Amino acid sequence: MSKKTAKKTGGFEKPDTAMVLAAGLGKRMRPLTDSVPKPMIEVRGQALIDHVLDKAAEAGLSRCVVNVHYLADKLEEHLSERKAPRIAISDERGLLLETGGGIRHALPQLGKKPFFVLNSDSFWIDGAPAMLTRMAGHWDPERMDALLGVASTATATGYHGIGDFLMDPEGHLERRPEHMIAPFVYMGVAILKPALFSETPGGAFSLNLIFDRAIEAERLFGLRLDGRWMHVGSPEAIAEAEAAIEDSIT
Repeated sequence: MSKKTAKKTGGFEKPDTAMVLAAGLGKRMRPLTDSVPKPMIEVRGQALIDHVLDKAAEAGLSRCVVNVHYLADKLEEHLSERKAPRIAISDERGLLLETGGGIRHALPQLGKKPFFVLNSDSFWIDGAPAMLTRMAGHWDPERMDALLGVASTATATGYHGIGDFLMDPEGHLERRPEHMIAPFVYMGVAILKPALFSETPGGAFSLNLIFDRAIEAERLFGLRLDGRWMHVGSPEAIAEAEAAIEDSIT
């Protein structure tokens, strides 16, 4: 099989592991997060992190590494009840490392192959096929160092920002220019190569450092969600997300 044919038929090895970012303090969700970590806040009777882990399982991911910091014992106990995917814990009780630092800390558990990154509060209604399945099929390590799931800024539920990225017809992403509303917002879902974390700081840093490096190399790509993304960033946004789900099934 030629390399060109392999790309068309999904010949690249698909990621089977995910890093689930669940260590944040959830300050914007107070008072709900005074006694419960944000990933355990429920939307439609199910914890946010379980919505994400269910999507990971449905996409065939076999293992998820979850980082913990705030109210870590409660989150670990909650995760111990899951059967699939298999859960490993990356402990950040001693120091909150932010998104990039948290992933770097967990690299020994993630392995040497590309992996998914899933925000534990990422929340979306899938189209067909499901977003994680589409991303795995779209992944091309020869052209990409990172593939981000992006959603429409204009139609996102509960999101009142001005977007993150521009995307060209080939899928290359660029940062939003200053004083401009960008058409796409990062939805907290990505596929990354471990090599992106070489020569990164040893402590806390943002994933934006990784994204900007990939942009400079013209190897940051995006895939638009064929569905509906919801930003569940405040107690009020929970009701908006639940209403959007009801609309989608009626």
